[in-house]
Amino acid sequence: MNSKILTQKYIYVGLFAIAMGLLECAVVVYLRALSFPDGFDFPLRPIGHNLAAVELWREVATILMLVAVGWMAGHNKNTRFGWFIYSFALWDIFYYVFLKVFLDWPESLITWDVLFLLPVIWVGPVWAPVLLSLLMIVFNVIINRINAITNQPIGKINWALLIGGSLVCIVSFCIDFIQFSKRQSTNFKWGDLLDIEKTFSHVYVPETFPVWIFGIGLAMILTGMLRYYFKHRITPKQIGLAQLF
Repeated sequence: MNSKILTQKYIYVGLFAIAMGLLECAVVVYLRALSFPDGFDFPLRPIGHNLAAVELWREVATILMLVAVGWMAGHNKNTRFGWFIYSFALWDIFYYVFLKVFLDWPESLITWDVLFLLPVIWVGPVWAPVLLSLLMIVFNVIINRINAITNQPIGKINWALLIGGSLVCIVSFCIDFIQFSKRQSTNFKWGDLLDIEKTFSHVYVPETFPVWIFGIGLAMILTGMLRYYFKHRITPKQIGLAQLF
């Protein structure tokens, strides 16, 4: 791919993702003004069934929008995935940037945040999703570099590492809340966690982030990235020659 076209994609997909980060930030500013007028903190306050349902579908819609951008920006399966994670990463990072600008929040990178609501509440310190987002950006650069002149599949082993590592990271975000819910109920049912109104989210305060679990997931993701890079790495000379034709 011509380097000029690739640069334009980085810019325009990036602008879209940054704008989405601002839009996401605006929604959260409004929600916090309604539910947390004295400032966001745990435990969470009930926001009502209708608003909770709207929030869940808004998150689904956000992911679909990012998938659509990745599909349009890429020219094969690898690059479509790469542009998806690139837009996701910039969206997530600038979401926090804009929250800092408008609300002076988070106070620091160790501040706890609600990261997602599906299928259960995810919580973690801000530095964790930001670190994952930085890895996503790097992986997109790797994918684009390799796929500039070839179409090498990411590979089953690498996919297993990437997906497995992501799932382990998700567990690290969910496990504290799940353990808290199990301690609070003698009749704990896993199905109740799927309904945000039936959980103990309104009394839950995060206690411990399992850094070691997150670290395992992070290591798996990084291993998958590096395996793909070192197996199919392209030299600057090869890229230069490919752009001549």
